[in-house]
Amino acid sequence: MAKALEGVRVLDFTQYLSGPHCTAVLSELGAEIIKIEMPGRGEPERLAMPKTPKKESYQFLSYNRGKKSITLNLKNPKGMEIARKLTAKVDVLVENFAPGVLERLGLGYEEARRINPQIIYASISGFGQTGPRRNDVSYDVVAQAMGGLMSITGYPDGEPMKAGCSLGDYMGGYNGAIAILAALYYRKMTGEGQSIDISMQDGIWAMVFPDRANYFDTKIVPKRFGNKLSSSAPFGAYNAKDGYVVICTITDPQWHKVLQAMGREDLMNEQRFSTRENRTKNMQEVDALVQDWCQARTVNDVLATLKEYGVPCSPLPTFDEVANDPHLLSREMLVDVEQPVSGKVKLIGSVYKMSRTPGDRRMRAPEVGEHNQEILGGLLGIDEQEMQKLKEESVI
Repeated sequence: MAKALEGVRVLDFTQYLSGPHCTAVLSELGAEIIKIEMPGRGEPERLAMPKTPKKESYQFLSYNRGKKSITLNLKNPKGMEIARKLTAKVDVLVENFAPGVLERLGLGYEEARRINPQIIYASISGFGQTGPRRNDVSYDVVAQAMGGLMSITGYPDGEPMKAGCSLGDYMGGYNGAIAILAALYYRKMTGEGQSIDISMQDGIWAMVFPDRANYFDTKIVPKRFGNKLSSSAPFGAYNAKDGYVVICTITDPQWHKVLQAMGREDLMNEQRFSTRENRTKNMQEVDALVQDWCQARTVNDVLATLKEYGVPCSPLPTFDEVANDPHLLSREMLVDVEQPVSGKVKLIGSVYKMSRTPGDRRMRAPEVGEHNQEILGGLLGIDEQEMQKLKEESVI
């Protein structure tokens, strides 16, 4: 089956999560990814936890499927010369070093553009390539903090919380992939490449802002609401007898349906609850009503009643219940991938359900330098004698 990005070649200088996630998306959609790793040991992400019983990193296996691994010492002039030759052969270059690192090594955007005028050069970093904080070291939790997510996440009387997954890294990767796809389309229309500057802080702030934009009118600092929604009620997780249920209402008709389900039609015209704005102002009272009703019933009873009236709701499953969810399994969101060292491992399936060019995540992750011969020998034409010399000099 044809792949959406078939024929697109990417030079991948990324490590850990934000960058590898970006190029993993491109790989999943059919691009050829040439991943640069350190000679001998590969990239540090190969050591990331958790690990398979055979000591391979699940993170590396997840975000490097289908890529072609070559080893290259970029601090060696010969290694950088090979990188420059590869730059001439690709459509896209992706890096997530600290700003300026690749430029100091001799392969910044201006040099890459001189080598390959149509290059699309994507840089992903914590704070971007410009601004007073550009040189600050950043990891996911820093992006979540500085993007404002932690200030609005957690319970009102508790400490600020980060999301339970590396959301800053993931958004950096996704935003990088989106920008690359847009740049590829622009280049197709105009023949022009360009540089891309993705900031993880920007990505988090762009998600946080819309629901809190009234701060600039009111100057009231947004509060943390736990599992609630700052602008609607009832909304969030509620205790039933034997677990939690999630209830979501946004519109007034949805609230009326909740009242019908609870047998509280007497509150239909109650002024305190008559509009979304009023319910938000009286959130504690609204939540107390819903909580009392839920707590007297089992999860199944609550869900059956709410669904009867068309109220958006769900159980709140544990992680193991999600991992065995028949709906996710039916959509192939868990797949078995055969790795040379670890054997069969379960990894995430593709979110890209496309009728003609679906995403492919059944490919395995490469061994360190597995594709040296294919890329350096085949693509660049380096002969066996020179390859051996490069190995002896620790260039590859």
